[in-house]
Amino acid sequence: MLKKLILFVFILSCSEFSFSQNPVQDTIYLMNGQVVGEKIIDTILGAVTIINPKKPSKKIHYEWDQLFMVRFADGNKRYYYRQDSALSNWFSRDEMWMYMKGENDARKGFKAKGAMVGAGIAGIIGGMTGTFWGPIAPYGFMALSGLPRVRIRHNTISNPAYVESDAYILGYERVARQRRKIKSVIGGTFGLVIGYGLYAMLHPYYPETINVGFSK
Repeated sequence: MLKKLILFVFILSCSEFSFSQNPVQDTIYLMNGQVVGEKIIDTILGAVTIINPKKPSKKIHYEWDQLFMVRFADGNKRYYYRQDSALSNWFSRDEMWMYMKGENDARKGFKAKGAMVGAGIAGIIGGMTGTFWGPIAPYGFMALSGLPRVRIRHNTISNPAYVESDAYILGYERVARQRRKIKSVIGGTFGLVIGYGLYAMLHPYYPETINVGFSK
């Protein structure tokens, strides 16, 4: 009897420890496609509030216009998004859900390496001219990087059926083009620095006929 009692107390203490280590979480779906899994402590005054996981002494407030939906730990859902042209909410709720899926997949899987490399090369070429006009090349590349068609690779899609949705494709393309521009700025800036560095070292050896930079 004593052994059974000890075993019962041990199992109870283990279950309590497990619960304290893994608190039940709610899930917050933001309009930008991001998902936050934290315990909600407040839903009044036009915002959903959680404890900042990085700074437990502070709180994070998500205003209602930032929210698509909240799924509570007990399984209940509360939708904050509604279709309303007056608010520029053109999509239906289902379409917006697919749009957000597209954003999230692009955020995770679209790398935009080509944009970074292309802008880097343009930056090096622009910097090697040694002129104040050098930045036009990489940043002009950045401005145009959003124009080419976005190729949605199957290995970046969380569900192949999603590509049948126009809303999903629009969400994916929006984030992909945004990422291209960001990577172009990064690659172009690094390329420009390298290009000006090469100009500083090599411009004394430039032939006079192609010396478009500063005076030797």
